[in-house]
Amino acid sequence: MGWWQIGTDTLAGSSFVLSPLAETVASLKVLHAASAAHPGERAWLGRHLSAYRERLAAEPLDALLVRAAIGPTWNADFLTPTPLGDRERSFEEEVAAVRATRPADAVDQLAVAIGGPVPEPLRSARDLPDRLAGVLGWVWRETVRPEWARRRRILEADVVARTAMLSRGGWAAALDELCPGKMRWLGDGRLQVNTRDYPPRSVDRGRLLFVPVTPATGWVSWEGTERYAIVYPCAGALADAAGPVVPRALGALLGTARAGVLVRLGSPLSTSQLVALTGQGLGSVGRHLKVLLDAGLVRRGRAGRSVLYEWTEAGAVLVTAQGDPRPGAPRGGGRLTTP
Repeated sequence: MGWWQIGTDTLAGSSFVLSPLAETVASLKVLHAASAAHPGERAWLGRHLSAYRERLAAEPLDALLVRAAIGPTWNADFLTPTPLGDRERSFEEEVAAVRATRPADAVDQLAVAIGGPVPEPLRSARDLPDRLAGVLGWVWRETVRPEWARRRRILEADVVARTAMLSRGGWAAALDELCPGKMRWLGDGRLQVNTRDYPPRSVDRGRLLFVPVTPATGWVSWEGTERYAIVYPCAGALADAAGPVVPRALGALLGTARAGVLVRLGSPLSTSQLVALTGQGLGSVGRHLKVLLDAGLVRRGRAGRSVLYEWTEAGAVLVTAQGDPRPGAPRGGGRLTTP
């Protein structure tokens, strides 16, 4: 297994970062695999896969480049540059790091991703970084940017939920939940980052960044000893635009829209995040929350400056008694600081 030895100061100074480029790379990986992890992703793939294939068919060298850059066990480094993390940057700012790669370095990185010699005509090409940036630019403009506002709110919701989990159970609990089955806290400062047989890496200096994406994929990257990033898929209930299924009996009891708000509150969410996830208007969500609060099914609290809502024990019992559609869904209660 691959694991990192993380210093105490590095872990204490780590932070969550949103990255339009990481979201675009993750979306490219979904298009490349032509496989979706949930209904929302499947609908998105159905809308864009044909156009993506036409785009690559028009540029055969780009098609070869994408296949080489997304290797079987490792991505080419210039496909996944590590975010700077000092502030949220635009896609155009981030993709500049891809274009800045030296062509010779790009070929070397492709060799690592492929696990062998880089074939012609890729080996002789002198514009591979610009070509890859062009493919990423197309994926961003055509498939991600039109819904970036919604995706961004989903990613923010995931960060809020992870932060609440961190305050509740510490780093061990928070890290174990980032990529279940692949990532886990081993103790003694050791974090398993994947299940592959890679040598351990010391991460005792620099910044450690956690970067959520909505597609069900992830990777790690680093820039010297200055920055390290763990890109992880956000919680499935958030990534899936279709959302959790509202049990029929619960919908009959509360109304489908109000029940749809309630079933999402197994993790703390703000009003604006519920608006993004449910597709309901701000006024409607606010009215549903007031009714649920008055009924004692949800509680309101704070995480920093955010006002968040989550199940009370009564709300958790009501939802789970109907058959919560999310395996291992949290039970609610005792997470937030009441105002």
